[in-house]
Amino acid sequence: MGKPTIKVGHLKITDHLVLGLTKNKIDKGEEKFNYSDLETVPMMGWDYVGDALKNNELDAAFILAPYSMEIFNEMKDIKLVLLGHKTGSVFIKNKRLNIQKLEDFKGKTILIPFHLSVHMMLIHKLFSQKGMEVGPGKDVVLEVMAPAQIAEAMEWDEDGTLGGFMVAEPYGSQVVKSGYGEELALSKNLWPDHPCCVFVVKDHIIQKYPDAVQEMCNSFVKSGLFAKENPVEAAKSLTDFLSQDYELIKKVLTEPADRVKTTELMPQIKDLEIIQEYMTKKISALSSKVDLEKFVDFTFAKEAKAI
Repeated sequence: MGKPTIKVGHLKITDHLVLGLTKNKIDKGEEKFNYSDLETVPMMGWDYVGDALKNNELDAAFILAPYSMEIFNEMKDIKLVLLGHKTGSVFIKNKRLNIQKLEDFKGKTILIPFHLSVHMMLIHKLFSQKGMEVGPGKDVVLEVMAPAQIAEAMEWDEDGTLGGFMVAEPYGSQVVKSGYGEELALSKNLWPDHPCCVFVVKDHIIQKYPDAVQEMCNSFVKSGLFAKENPVEAAKSLTDFLSQDYELIKKVLTEPADRVKTTELMPQIKDLEIIQEYMTKKISALSSKVDLEKFVDFTFAKEAKAI
């Protein structure tokens, strides 16, 4: 019997760079998978990734941690086996506006990549601490937009409706480079070492092809270490995967070096619990809490020696 082809969904963001580096190594013949053929499936937005998982069009995916919890709530047929990264997002303010403090966002819209995201949690918490209400008709309105569309939205916002956005890199740095935004905060400074995207695999793939899942996890962990130790070389390898300029990717991986962290991929129940506690009780984004002990499978991360 031939090797299965395992389809892994992702977005073109640096949060998913371990997948990109692994794919690049395979394409260049520097690494060979013995138990599967890896097919990376780039998608435009998070709703596409989630729908493809639920419709069995994907075997696995790098996906927002809160969204993965909601899918587990609905389907019960995926497992979280590895983190994709830690930190890696940025809060950008509209350069056209004279925003000096958080209160200056009042009456403005802030773009986020998805409602079931750590981005939503961080923005909600940030403004709530200032006594500002977040939501439709409130002090600050959040609007969901696919990461790949945010740069264009900021460029065309001549009326200054958009106060800014929080999104995974390199889209934040792309808007700064184009002159339409200024960096206000890195997500790592809002919640140090926070998880964001996770690697989930469908149950039937885990049951039928555990060696293939292990092989992928092993490679992703090594790719994460490579990115930290060789950021310039990693940036060069990621240009095609991310469809972005090398200099932009290099900036994301080096300024500062821990803007996105790819060396600590072991899932932590306590961090996932913080996310679902906030998103069920504070903003009712998750329909209900999940049993994290049933959702997270540590087997593959432990064998891959993730930390």
